[in-house]
Amino acid sequence: MAHSAMSGNGTTAGDDPLQTAVWRLRSRACWSDAAALLLPDTPAAALQRASLLVERCLYTEQGWEEAEDALRTAEALAHSDDERGAAACERGYLAYAATLLAVRDRADEARAALGRAAALIPPGAPQRALLDFRRGLLAQNLTRSPQAARAAYRRAHAGATAQSDPLLLSFTWRHLAGLALRDGELAEARHGFAESLRIREELGYLVGTAPALVSLADTETEPEASRLREEARRLFRLLGGVPTWLARQLTPAPPAATA
Repeated sequence: MAHSAMSGNGTTAGDDPLQTAVWRLRSRACWSDAAALLLPDTPAAALQRASLLVERCLYTEQGWEEAEDALRTAEALAHSDDERGAAACERGYLAYAATLLAVRDRADEARAALGRAAALIPPGAPQRALLDFRRGLLAQNLTRSPQAARAAYRRAHAGATAQSDPLLLSFTWRHLAGLALRDGELAEARHGFAESLRIREELGYLVGTAPALVSLADTETEPEASRLREEARRLFRLLGGVPTWLARQLTPAPPAATA
């Protein structure tokens, strides 16, 4: 699955105590608390608040109305092309999430919003790597076009590398590895999943660590596979059963290979 696909810098902005607090809460699945620290009185703050609440939808399958409200605020405050493009990227991601999690079919809205974002955010812009990644998700999970997804993930991977965005790199490694696993490229998949896990552990991105452990387990033999899944179960329980969709992969029987 690609339910966990959310990106961001994964690092604090210098020594900004507000951003440090937001990151710590976000990484521990406390999205509402993190969002509450942000006053949506500037385009950047409103967009960050919306992105946190959209991510909460992906991980908990709840909070859709609050995310919609926050996104409308961000859209209303956006004035430059960069700001409007970033808001459209979030709009497309929320619509994608609703479709993927079978809340409501908003696939057309997702495509339109991400297309609008692509028209507003030029190649090489800081937000472009995240947009490319999300277009890859759409191609893989809604359009069912793995070739288009792989190309988009590779563009996102290159952009994340150029911008030193470690959290986004953890997602591009993970999803490229998932496609490799589906193609039977076990060594390539194991390397990508291991890189994704390493980055998330280094960042302290706890809410994304259990899915990374499960994915890596799918490429390992026993007893290592069982050890990785047991560690994933421990983190899953620690975070109160988040991400919700991971429960299906943590049953005693070995789960099917996922992206």
